[in-house]
Amino acid sequence: MAGSPRLSLLLDLVHQFSIYGEFETAAPFGSGHINDTFVSQWNQAGTRIRYLHQRINEGVFVHPDEVMENIERVTGHIVKKLATAGISGRSRRTLTVVHSRDGKSWVRDAEGGWWRTYLFIEGTHTLELASSPDQARFLGKSIGNFQKQLADLGGERLYETIPDFHNMESRYRRFYGAVSGDTLGRVGQVQEEIAFMKENEERGGILIRALREGRIPERICHNDTKMNNIFIDDEHSQALCVGDLDTVMPGTSLFDVGDLIRTVTTRAEEDERDLSKVKFDLCFFEALLEGYLSEALGFLLEEEKALIPESGRNITQIMGLRFLTDYLEGDHYYHIARQDHNLDRCRNQIALIKSMDAQWQAILDTTAAICERLRPETGSQIKTEPAYQ
Repeated sequence: MAGSPRLSLLLDLVHQFSIYGEFETAAPFGSGHINDTFVSQWNQAGTRIRYLHQRINEGVFVHPDEVMENIERVTGHIVKKLATAGISGRSRRTLTVVHSRDGKSWVRDAEGGWWRTYLFIEGTHTLELASSPDQARFLGKSIGNFQKQLADLGGERLYETIPDFHNMESRYRRFYGAVSGDTLGRVGQVQEEIAFMKENEERGGILIRALREGRIPERICHNDTKMNNIFIDDEHSQALCVGDLDTVMPGTSLFDVGDLIRTVTTRAEEDERDLSKVKFDLCFFEALLEGYLSEALGFLLEEEKALIPESGRNITQIMGLRFLTDYLEGDHYYHIARQDHNLDRCRNQIALIKSMDAQWQAILDTTAAICERLRPETGSQIKTEPAYQ
């Protein structure tokens, strides 16, 4: 415990949060790429209660106060909707921010860093990989429900906590800067990966162009719907809520469903180096989409549905591009555990795109069939030709 500088910072400030009882322990928690996360345990009149603490990465989120304002608006809206619907256990169905003793949603540490605290949601787990189509189905359902819960959030536009987060055109500008700069002399080692990204640049812009041109609407979305951001109840194996809300901001619903497709439809982990294991699974895709559209079909426009097949490919491409860019820049953004970790991640994403492309017509047909099955009275507007021209 004493060997962790960030943990020492937490111990110095943890009593500034509105937590009561006797502090017992604190330790690092989880394996997230971005923020430093810890869990603490407290004795509250004989009952042991845990809290989750995170130091917000200011290198990624340059306005932590805006991040927290977004989170409070989103979680507050969800709690109100759950209460109106008479749903119990609301503190397990969305994150609960624990305020500081002076009423703020954050506390600054001795180095100027920003910390937040949540209630720890007990009796839950997350998944790195979906092990069955049923798991894929309820993961999709959970994100569809999350989007539906926020579809009527009013008031001012949420802050963009990371401007241009899923803007492929912006990501390509940074990528080309990293290639031309070649500050670490790595460009020569990744010519094949660079060529793939260049060849797919035009297709990669399909979602951001549709959003900019007004063909699909701006919506509030999570923007980082990896499987391990969904809390699942240990006892009933049901999705409870969505975590890691730092990137909840304006975007398109397709960013969310696309990231789910990217992470759920392969049995391989994101950094698997044996690329023969990186394969797109059509059965998991079908189950995932059934779950998602069972919640989302009612508010999606026809053009959004038409672009669902492209969304998975698109977000896989943007993640591959980001991993490659970070590798060329010196691995500053994503935590790495080994040499060439980000390059392995990039190659993994490229392999998944190629597997999707090999089954593209089946992806289109499956999407159309699900839309028609769920809305037989109107049929489907999914095109039988690729949405990308």
